[in-house]
Amino acid sequence: MRTIILLTISNIFMTFAWYGHLKFKNSPLWIVILISWLIALFGYCFQVPANRYGHGMFTAAQLKTIQEIITLIVFSIFSILYLKEEFRWNYLIGFVFIILAAYFIFKK
Repeated sequence: MRTIILLTISNIFMTFAWYGHLKFKNSPLWIVILISWLIALFGYCFQVPANRYGHGMFTAAQLKTIQEIITLIVFSIFSILYLKEEFRWNYLIGFVFIILAAYFIFKK
């Protein structure tokens, strides 16, 4: 559970680092890059321990799969609440296929 919590916190930071600047398109690019890197630093401070703690309980492929599923959830919420974008039915279908892929990653 600790791994999933740390990955979720990391993903929140990384989503803001990667996409938060889209609301500030008039800001100079170098400032946006600098701020994004600073935010990403905090993301990595959670990502690295998450993978360190989780490896052994999960394989590297499983850790990456967990991270991707968390990314989809965090990004979906972020895009709706922060970017005010519509969540379309085809996004849901695509995400379902990715979740099905996760099922096969974890299948023994």
